[in-house]
Amino acid sequence: MRRLLVIKKENVDLEKQVNKLNNILVLNKSIKALLSLALLGSFSQIKAQDRVPFDQGKKYILAKVELTNKISFNDQTVVTFAGLQKGQEITVPGEEISSAIKKLGKLGLFDEIAFYVNHIENDSIYLDLDIVELPKLNDVKFTGVKKSKTEALIKDNSLTKGKVVNENLITTTKNYVENKYKKEGYYKTKVNINVIKDTATINQVNMVVSVDKGEKIKISNIDFEGNTKLSDKSLRKAMKNTKQKNPIRLLKASKFIKEKYKEDLEKIIENYKEKGYRDARIVSDTVAYNQKKNTLDIKVNIEEGNKYYFGDIKFLGNSVYSDQFLNRILGIKKGETYNGVLLEKRIADKTKPDGEDITNWYQNNGYLFSNINAVEVKTANDTIDFEIRITEGPLAYFNHITVVGNDKTNDRVIYRELRTKPGEKYSKEELVRTVREIGQLGYFDPESIDPKFKNVDGAAGTVDIEYNLVEKGSSQIELQGGYGGGGFIGTLGLSFNNFSARNIMNKAAYKPLPMGDGQKVSLRLQGSTYFQTYSVSFSEPWFGQKKPVQFSSSISYSKQFANNFTTFKVDKSQSFNIFTVSIGLAKRLTVPDDFFVLSQSISYQHYDLNNYNTGLFTFGDGSSRNLAYTVGLSRSNKGVNPIFPTYGSEFSISAKITPPYSLFNKIDYKALEQEEAYKAKNTDGNYIDASGNVVGTYQEATVDQGKLDQKKFNWLEYYKIKFKADWYTKVYGKFVLRTLTEFGFLGAYNQDRGLVPFERFYVGGDGMANYSMDGRETVQLRGYPNNSLTPIIDDVTDPRNGQQIGATVYNKFSMELRYPITLKAAASIYALAFLEAGNSFANFKAYNPFDIKRSAGVGLRVFMPAFGLLGIDFAHGFDGLPGLNTPNGWETHFIIGQQF
Repeated sequence: MRRLLVIKKENVDLEKQVNKLNNILVLNKSIKALLSLALLGSFSQIKAQDRVPFDQGKKYILAKVELTNKISFNDQTVVTFAGLQKGQEITVPGEEISSAIKKLGKLGLFDEIAFYVNHIENDSIYLDLDIVELPKLNDVKFTGVKKSKTEALIKDNSLTKGKVVNENLITTTKNYVENKYKKEGYYKTKVNINVIKDTATINQVNMVVSVDKGEKIKISNIDFEGNTKLSDKSLRKAMKNTKQKNPIRLLKASKFIKEKYKEDLEKIIENYKEKGYRDARIVSDTVAYNQKKNTLDIKVNIEEGNKYYFGDIKFLGNSVYSDQFLNRILGIKKGETYNGVLLEKRIADKTKPDGEDITNWYQNNGYLFSNINAVEVKTANDTIDFEIRITEGPLAYFNHITVVGNDKTNDRVIYRELRTKPGEKYSKEELVRTVREIGQLGYFDPESIDPKFKNVDGAAGTVDIEYNLVEKGSSQIELQGGYGGGGFIGTLGLSFNNFSARNIMNKAAYKPLPMGDGQKVSLRLQGSTYFQTYSVSFSEPWFGQKKPVQFSSSISYSKQFANNFTTFKVDKSQSFNIFTVSIGLAKRLTVPDDFFVLSQSISYQHYDLNNYNTGLFTFGDGSSRNLAYTVGLSRSNKGVNPIFPTYGSEFSISAKITPPYSLFNKIDYKALEQEEAYKAKNTDGNYIDASGNVVGTYQEATVDQGKLDQKKFNWLEYYKIKFKADWYTKVYGKFVLRTLTEFGFLGAYNQDRGLVPFERFYVGGDGMANYSMDGRETVQLRGYPNNSLTPIIDDVTDPRNGQQIGATVYNKFSMELRYPITLKAAASIYALAFLEAGNSFANFKAYNPFDIKRSAGVGLRVFMPAFGLLGIDFAHGFDGLPGLNTPNGWETHFIIGQQF
C-alpha cells in the first residue's frame, strides 16, 4: 500500500495547494482520483478521519526516491532538481516534500507531480515519484496568414519542435499575434489556438493557430471639442502616431494602436503646456467603430484653461554653481510664455543623454546623487513663480568597473577605451563618451551597449559600472565578379578587424584565426585580362600598448596593360607598373580636446611605364617616383553607431607634400624646354615644326614632349590640400540629417615645372575606387556617370602640352536624410534621400564654387558584418555633362564596401 503525500496539477495554484496538502496524509493510491478533485476545490469530499494534523509529522531518513513513470529526463537529474538527497532527514508530511514540489513545478516541464510512500523500514522511508510531463510541440500550422509570414511568426514566438506546450506558451503566442496585426491596422484581429494530440508520437502535440485579421480599419476622423486657443489641425499634428486618413500622407498610416493613442493624448497636453496652457486637460475621449464605413472615429474633449507666463525663478540649495550660471543654463526669462515641457528639459532632458541641462551639469561634475525639482510657489493672475530646489548631495566616485559579454575581444582592448576609471570622480559625460568609444570599435553591437549601475552607495559616495556588450562579427569578406572592359573582373578581399598578431604562433588561438587584440589585417586581390592588383595592410590602434597611437602600414603592387575598349584587345607590350609602400602614425590629442587626432604618414610610389602611350599621361616610357609626407588634423565626435551616427560631427584637413626638388636640383625648367627645342633644329640650325617647316622661335618648334615630361616628372613635385566637414543631426523622430562639404586642391611649387599628371581628382558617379593606383582620388557625385565630371585638360595655346586627364580642384556639397529600418547586429539597414552638388576644374583659375552640377535621389544601405556595406542609389542629374546642355537624367549606382 502506498500513501500519497502531495500532488501538484499544472492548472492549480502551487502555493495554495501545497499549504492545504501539508495538513493531509492520504491513505492510499486508490483515492488518487478523489484527490485530483480535491485539488480542484472539492476538499470536502475527503473524510475527516483521513486527515492528520501537520504537527503530527514524523521524521525519517530518506532511503530512496524512485520515479515510477517513464519520462524523457534522467531520473537522478529530476531528483537532484527536487533538492532531495539520499540519507537526508525529512519530515512526513513536511516542508521537504513541499519544497521539492515547488522546485519541480517552477521548471514548467510537468503537468502532474505526486509523491507516494512506498514503504517504511524502521526510520528509513522509501518514496515513489509519479510525474506526468507536459506535451511537447511536434508541428505548428498557421491559417489565415500568408505562408511567407508564417516563418517569421514561428521564429518570433520560438515555436520550435520539442518546445514544452503549456498555458503560458499558448497565451503569449495568442497575444503576440493579435497585437502584431492590430499594430498593422487590423483592429479586430482574433486568434484561436487549438492543441491536437499527435497520435503518431508519444506525448507530442500539434498546434494550429487560426488567425482572423478581418479588414484593415483606418481612422476616419479625429475631432476635438472645447478647443478655442489651438486649432484642430495643430492638435492633430501633435499626435505623432495616431493619424486620420489622408491620401497624400505616405510616412504615417491612419491605424489605431491603443498604446500609441494613449501616448498621443499626452502629446496633446504637452502641446498645450508648450504654449502656456498649464491647466489643459482631456476631459474625455471616445473611440467609436463605424460599422458602415468600417472605420474608427475619435473624439477628444478638451478643457484648455488659461494662458500663463513665467514669473520669478529662484534657485535654492546650490553651492557648486552660482545663480547666474544656472540661470544661463536654464535660459528662461521672467515674462516669457509658460512652457512646462521646456522647463522640464532645461532641468533634465531625458531625450539627450549629453544635453545642456542643469542635471547633466551636476552629474558631469560628480554629483550623481543630486536631485533637482522645479516647484511652483506662487500663482498671481497669469504669472507663475518657481523655485528650483537643488539637493546636491555628496560627490560620487567610480569604484569597480567591469565588462561582460566580450567572448572574443580581450579585456584590455576594451578597458583601454574606458573613460570611467576606478577612483575617478563620477561623470555622466565620460560614461556617455565611453559608450561611444566602445561602439566605434566595431566589435560590438552599438545599439546593445548597456552600462548598468551596480552597488550605488550614497553613504560611501561610490558606484560600480558594469558594461554589458553583445559581440558581433567584425571581419569582412569582399567577393565580387563582373563583366567590364571586355572581360571578367574579379575581386577577393579579406579584412580581419579584430586580429591578434601576438598569437600567430599559438595554434590554440586559431578559431579560425587568432583574434581579440583589436588589430586589423587586410588582403585584397583584384584582376582581369588587363590588370592585376595585390595589396596587404596592417594597423595597430595602440602602438606600444600604452597610449592611443595608431600605427599603420601597407604595401601594394599593380600591373596594368593597354586595353582597347572598342575591340577589347589587350596589348601586353604596353604596361604600367606601380609599387607602393607606406607607414603612418596617428595620435589622439588632448588639446583643444581629446576628440582631435593628429596623423602623419610617409609613402613611396614607383611608377614604371613601358610603351604605355595611351594618352593617360604626357609620356609613355620611363619612370616616376613619388615620395610624399602627409599630415592631417581631424576631429570626430559622431556617435554612437559608426554605421548610423545620430549626432556629432567629423572635420578633417590634410596636406600631402613632396620635397621641393626644384629648389635644390639646380634645373632651369624653362631652359630645359628650350634645350629640348634645340634638338628640333634642322641641319642649317633653324627651328622646325612637326612638318619640317622652319619656324622663328623655340616656342613654335616641335619637341619630344614625352621625353621632356619624363625629365620633369622623374621625381614628382606637388602639394595637395583637402578639407572635409561632416555633420549629423537628429531632426525628427528617427530621421537623421547628414550634411557634408568637401574641397580639394592640387598645386605646384614651380610653375615652370608644372602640375604632375598624377594625384588628380576624378569626380562623378558612385565614388568607388577602381584598379588604377596613380594616386588619383575618386569623388562621389551621384546622378552622373563615373568620372564624367572630370576635365580633360587640352592647352590649345601650346599644342605641345597635349592632353591631361584629371582635375586639380574640386568642391562638393551634400545633404542626406536617413531613416533606420533596422539596426540589429546581424544586419543594419537604412533608407536615404539626398541632394548633391559639386564639380571639378582643370586649375585654380577656372575654379568657380557656384559652377556646380546638381542631383537628387533616393537610396538604400545594408551593412552586414561579414560583407561590409552594400547599397543602391537612384539619382537624377539636373545638369548636363561637360559639353552638353541637356540634363543627364537618371543613373543607378551600386555601392559595395564604401565607407559610411
